[in-house]
Amino acid sequence: MGKRIARYALLVSLAMVLSWLESLIVFPGLLPGMKVGLTNLVVVFALYRMSPRDAAAVSLARVALVSLTFGNAYSFAYSLAGAALSLAVMTGLKRTGRFSILGVSIAGGVCHNLGQLGVAMAVLGTARLGWYLPWLMAGGVAAGTAVGAAGGVIVDRVRPLP
Repeated sequence: MGKRIARYALLVSLAMVLSWLESLIVFPGLLPGMKVGLTNLVVVFALYRMSPRDAAAVSLARVALVSLTFGNAYSFAYSLAGAALSLAVMTGLKRTGRFSILGVSIAGGVCHNLGQLGVAMAVLGTARLGWYLPWLMAGGVAAGTAVGAAGGVIVDRVRPLP
């Protein structure tokens, strides 16, 4: 049990540091709210080297702690919706065995954005944000590709955790 808790703490800490680093990265021309998704590297690693349940625990802890540390109730709602939808889809696709880490990560990136857009529409009470969908899909594919490529290398090079 102690090793498992230590593993969770390490991965959540890493995800928090990546979240903080990501907040410092500014790409000119990106629409508001678009990020690279560095924290998803940790979730992809946990999904492939631990279990879906472990990945969910790490993801939920990261969302809660980052929101408490750097955000507010709205950032918590947006992050939770994106993380939950992303993880659910990634878990389902991984279980089929038909998708590579890259494909799973791309779907996760797109679904993360869809979850956040859904919350934004609910909070603002308008479907007018739909114009943002093509941009979010493109951003999700790009971020998912980068994270999936890096995640594939990391998962291949780090031995399975006991």
